[in-house]
Amino acid sequence: MPALIAAAVGVTLLGRADAPLTERARMALADAMAPIYGVAAEPLANLRRIAGAAAGAFDTAGENARLRRENEALRRWQSVALALDSENARLKANLRWLPDAAPTYVTARVVADVGGVYARAALLSAGPGHGIVKGQVALDERGLVGRVTEIGARSVRVLLITDLNSRIPVALENSRARAILVGVNGARPRLMYWPEGTPPVEGERVVTSAEANVFPAGLPVGVVHYAAKNLPEVEPLARLDRLEMVRLFDYGLRGATPPAISTVGHVAAAVGGPDRAQQMAGPVPAGPPFPGASRGDR
Repeated sequence: MPALIAAAVGVTLLGRADAPLTERARMALADAMAPIYGVAAEPLANLRRIAGAAAGAFDTAGENARLRRENEALRRWQSVALALDSENARLKANLRWLPDAAPTYVTARVVADVGGVYARAALLSAGPGHGIVKGQVALDERGLVGRVTEIGARSVRVLLITDLNSRIPVALENSRARAILVGVNGARPRLMYWPEGTPPVEGERVVTSAEANVFPAGLPVGVVHYAAKNLPEVEPLARLDRLEMVRLFDYGLRGATPPAISTVGHVAAAVGGPDRAQQMAGPVPAGPPFPGASRGDR
């Protein structure tokens, strides 16, 4: 046991002393292991699909009734959406609005949820010559997943929005108030630094903000939910616990480098959970709060 502790401390010190070298070594190992992870993950994914289909077969009648109700609701909303789309097009024409350029993206398969030095991250198999760069935005079919932090020859690592090192500028959709979404190594990240007088509302949608030129504005993130301690958390829209395919978008934003690694918080999360990790990691290094902002964790 003492030898293992000494080895762990030595590896940590080496990583601090020469971060680029250790990152290259990690990603070289990830490149070597990605094909193995991919082969191992395929049968498990098939089993999950078969189990889901079998469970759905037992509730076919209930599922059909639910789908009928959803179709009726969608038909009503379709009429509203078409009217709004037509009005929006007319307003844009009157304003001579120039649309943003469409971002480029690649789709990659998640082969492992091993975080390496991160507690909450996903390893993606991207293939040779993928052209992915650090900072690209990761999305699934529902919402924001995270951000690319490490690049290998055949694989990339995405830091999830729930990781302790994750700091994301967001906006509350109803009030348009700005805030910071902070990962705590749990299932739900927390909201902090919202403006005084505009607290998050239960059920309010949260989207990305263009602050710091890191994310484009308006990407769906999640929904506000108050925890037992009356802390505003965000229920992610992305299915972070069952990621299979992820799209990596290049919006041309290079406002900030990927976050520094908090190894102390990583170890604490493994031992004592998200709250202990937050305590040991210290204050949130999110920079100066927005004008008139409240820390939000009082």
